[in-house]
Amino acid sequence: MTDPLPALGHNRGPSLAPGSSWARHCWTRARAELLPTLPLEVIRLRVARAREIGLDYPTYARVRATTGRDIVAFLFSTETLRLRPVRLDLPSDRAGKLAELAADRLLLAAPDVAPEMALRRFAEQGVTLAGASPAPAALGPWAEARAALRAALDPLKLPGDAVLLIGEGRLQQDWAEAGHLAGFVPGDRFFGGAGAAT
Repeated sequence: MTDPLPALGHNRGPSLAPGSSWARHCWTRARAELLPTLPLEVIRLRVARAREIGLDYPTYARVRATTGRDIVAFLFSTETLRLRPVRLDLPSDRAGKLAELAADRLLLAAPDVAPEMALRRFAEQGVTLAGASPAPAALGPWAEARAALRAALDPLKLPGDAVLLIGEGRLQQDWAEAGHLAGFVPGDRFFGGAGAAT
């Protein structure tokens, strides 16, 4: 016989019935071990680093806790940068934030955007890219998406779990998973200042 479903709001913690003190002790200890305490100075340094790279602290802290690494680069899709294939002009809000980021910036170029042209146009607009490469094919297999992402990161010897993908939609979120990246933040949240990694 299976246990009945707990009431709404129940966290499936130990029973509080008499004689269950050992289970309560184990539960309390396990919860405490999940939440490490960081020295205040470390938190201050991480808050400052999050600000340097344009992320809110909860997103940055979540990525650090998940990967154990600092974020060293951002991988942007042409869609999230609102690029038009012919002119490749960055909107001013995107250009301003990109120019200020204290991390490498890379571009995943859509099929109608030439990576070399994007590098030149970005430089003309005051934004230096560390690299640009073709984006994975839409609805392609995960193996191909992973290969395309490695092709973007390998020239700079960047580990995937230190790179955050800033993109649009579920398809691009899947790219982050396929490439074992640090996470995914929707472009509007990133450029709006309320990034939330998934």
